[in-house]
Amino acid sequence: MKAMDLFEAYAQNKLPMDEGYIISSFFKEDSTYSIYEIVSYASVKDIYSTSDSLTFQTNGKKLFLLAEPSNYHQKTTEPYCRPKEYMVPFRFKETEHIVCKNQMNIYFGKEPQQAISAFTVFHPEGINFSFLFYVRPDLFDTIEKFLTQTLNQEAGVPRIDAARAAKRLAVLCKEKLTWN
Repeated sequence: MKAMDLFEAYAQNKLPMDEGYIISSFFKEDSTYSIYEIVSYASVKDIYSTSDSLTFQTNGKKLFLLAEPSNYHQKTTEPYCRPKEYMVPFRFKETEHIVCKNQMNIYFGKEPQQAISAFTVFHPEGINFSFLFYVRPDLFDTIEKFLTQTLNQEAGVPRIDAARAAKRLAVLCKEKLTWN
């Protein structure tokens, strides 16, 4: 198995405790403004479940991706200063930037953020998702294909730009999110 809904994996006791990758989405219902969070973890000590979340007792490394429509009214405001539902924890200078052929902007962090000792994943609502990706030889190819598809279909990014962003992000994941 390459990937599975995170909460189904937990319910079926199929969460790897040694290492895994989680991709969660935060789509806006009224626009194509989309936020993705990619978390890698290793050596889980415990997992705590509540009705709306899973908390992993372990260290995590997080990368964020922002797909922003060209008509977003606060596009000059640093992502970390935006209203809560649009906030992404990085500054423009800390990101790679792709301008799409439809003038959407894609930003993603150059360096992962560290989650020290624990991190929480909230149960997705609406069209959002949280998928667990299993560590396999084709892990980063699988992440690239997944991101290409969802950036294009859910976030409205033109296919060629979605593929370009997904490729760069998969390389970044391979370089920065792996555990030794």
